[in-house]
This record gives sequence, structure tokens and C-alpha cells, in this order.
Amino acid sequence: MTAAPAPDILRAPLVVEFPFTRSLGPVQSAFLTGLRERTVLGVRAGDGRVLVPPVEYDPVTAAELRALVEVAPTGTVTTWAWNHEPSRGQPLTTPFAWVLVRLDGADTALLHALDAPGPEAVHTGMRVRIRWAEDRHGAITDIACFEPCADDTTQADRRGTAAGHSATEAGRPGTEADRPATAVRDHDGHFPDPVTGIVAPARLDYTYSPGRAQTGYLHALTERRTVGERCPSCTKVYVPPRGACPTCGVATTDRTEVGPRGTVTTFCIVNIKAKNLDIEVPYVYAHIALDGAGLALHGRIGGIPYDQVRMGLRVEPVWSDDSRYPDHYRPCGEPDADYETYKELL
Repeated sequence: MTAAPAPDILRAPLVVEFPFTRSLGPVQSAFLTGLRERTVLGVRAGDGRVLVPPVEYDPVTAAELRALVEVAPTGTVTTWAWNHEPSRGQPLTTPFAWVLVRLDGADTALLHALDAPGPEAVHTGMRVRIRWAEDRHGAITDIACFEPCADDTTQADRRGTAAGHSATEAGRPGTEADRPATAVRDHDGHFPDPVTGIVAPARLDYTYSPGRAQTGYLHALTERRTVGERCPSCTKVYVPPRGACPTCGVATTDRTEVGPRGTVTTFCIVNIKAKNLDIEVPYVYAHIALDGAGLALHGRIGGIPYDQVRMGLRVEPVWSDDSRYPDHYRPCGEPDADYETYKELL
């Protein structure tokens, strides 16, 4: 047992990305199909308010809502914030304003981008209109952005001259007198070829740092060693280490090497082939309690038919030439471990 040195803390850019697929009910289907047809639909709530974007259930009473209405493509900015550096996938590639726009005829606001030359050109109460995308497919991106109306005649005393001024205006959405008189027309929500489902890409770019404990663990793996940290109170060895014992709540700093051999505690047989994973199914993924560790880690079992894997099987790691982790674990030839030796690690 040795005190852990202070390694350089690792950092790495990571991306989590996946397509989010959902089906649409009649309200959301009508809303998105309407955008494709350059028509904005809202829904009338039980108290008479028109909600845009529409929701399927009344936010006050939870009653089901189906009374669709058409509102105007023009509206009023209720609050805003300037975006100096647009990120990947945002509506515009040049600096723009995020705005909440209450479309004429609506009682709630829609969040979208406003194309403006600078923060000095944006103010609460300004009149804007939808700029439609050239290619529309039934998604919120069918609204390319909002743009200022040429006939914006709102009062000067409601204008903000800097981006920071928007925060003081956030609670001033305007009065009934500020709203243009707009006839709201009932709509049956029917369109040819309605959109019934969407696939929305979800992506998160971030920088991950594993911290002191796992940095040491990862450095050791480059030497094909597995190290954990021992709790000074309960003496359990955590692999991978967490920097603190979740049971006792005390810091773990004493590093100890475990394995390399271990025992299969539980396992599952995988019958569905994962995308971009060059492993033939079926295969086995198991919890493996390395010798000396106080809990089991995950690993794939190879070198044995899947239907011969069993609890208590003694295994050892197999490393590929360029791998930072064991590629898989295989039987090491030792007799199976007695259940009493690993039952607390299930």
C-alpha cells in the first residue's frame, strides 16, 4: 500500500450524440405539419388563452386540449438575450438574439432566434415576423428565424440600448393595449400528408476531467495494471477509485493494486448487435470481481462459448496491442471460486 502521488489531472473533449425519435399526437402533428405549410397553429386552453406552441394538456386543469387555432406569423418580442458566439447546430451562424415572441393572437411566447445586426437593434416590444426556411419538412427549423418588421413603431421608452438591458425588461411583456388586434381563426388541424413523427439530433459537447483518483487509475492502465483506492474506515477497495468512499463518506488516498485475475459474479448474454461494434453475437458481458477489489467491474468474456460462462468462473485479462483497457477476459484455468467468496460482491 502506497500513498498516491499527485499525477497531472487528465482532461479530454467528449461528445454525446444520438438521434431522439418520437411519435407525434394530433396536436403536435398539426403544429409541425402547419409549419411546413407556413401556418402557425396554437391551441385554446380552458380559460380562453391561446397557447403557442400548442400543448396537449391544459397547464392549469390538465384537461385534454384539441381546439386548434391559427395565429399570425408576426408578433412582439417579450424578452431577449444576445448570443455573441453561436454554437454548432444553432439557427444562425452569425451573432443573433434569442427572443421570446408572442405571436399576434397568442397569449404565450415562442422561443426562437432573431436575426439582427447587433444588440442595439433589439428591444422588448419590437415587432418581428417569421422568416420561413426554403426547405420545410415539418419541424421547428421550418422557421428559419425571426426578423424585424419594417413597420416597427413601438415606443422609444421601451427600447433597450444594450444586451444587458434586456434583463430589466424581462418582466414587462406588454399590456393588452400593446397587442395588435388580430383575428384568431379556428383550424381543424388537417393537412395533406401529415407529419406523424420526428427524429431530433441531440448532441452535447463538453470537456471531461476524471479527477485525481481516476486519473491515477487511467495512468496505471497504460502500464496494464489495475489500481484502486482503499477506504481507511471500512477498508473496501474501490475499482475504479472514486476519490471518496460512498459508504463512509471519507476520502480515499491509499492506492493498492488489484487483480489481474478475478471472478465472474453475474453476467448477461447479449443477442443484439451494437452499431459500430465488431463483435459477433451472442456474447457475454459480466461483472468481474478482481482479486483484492471490494466491488465488481464490467468486462466482456471471451475465449469460451457463451453458454459455458457461469458464476464463479475464474478469468484473466486479455490486452490488445494498442488498447488502454483489457479487450476482454478469458478463463485462466483455475477452479471456479466458491460462492461464499464472492456473494457479497453480487
